[in-house]
Amino acid sequence: MAVKLRLRREGAKKAPHYRIVVADSRAPRDGRFLEIIGEYHPLSQPSEIKLDGERALHWLRNGAQPTDQVKKLLRIEGVWEEFKPGDKPKRDRSAGGEKVKLSKKAKAKAAEEAEQAAEAKASAAAEAASDDTAEGGEEESS
Repeated sequence: MAVKLRLRREGAKKAPHYRIVVADSRAPRDGRFLEIIGEYHPLSQPSEIKLDGERALHWLRNGAQPTDQVKKLLRIEGVWEEFKPGDKPKRDRSAGGEKVKLSKKAKAKAAEEAEQAAEAKASAAAEAASDDTAEGGEEESS
């Protein structure tokens, strides 16, 4: 089943407002849907966007494709930058799908984070060693 994030039109004639829904791509525009994740009111000044970012990220990470308008709304709310489709881990199908292959960006990011963690650990160890020598010298003289 192909899942899409799209707008569902509601409201009176010439006074629309939309719900951002998760729906099967084969369902009609205003027909069946799986979940409501937000609302969009384009006629209010300024236009209002209410979006459950966590649910939107959940559906994006599970393969839902946003329409162009919903993608613009996700960018405005900052959800699309959190998602970054290129950083998603890919499954290794050859070994039963349990191992994970990371994209080049994700590998570089993980290596950078590991390097920063190692530097922080080394500096903490150096501080602890300098504190121990300073305290140890005072205790031995007592």
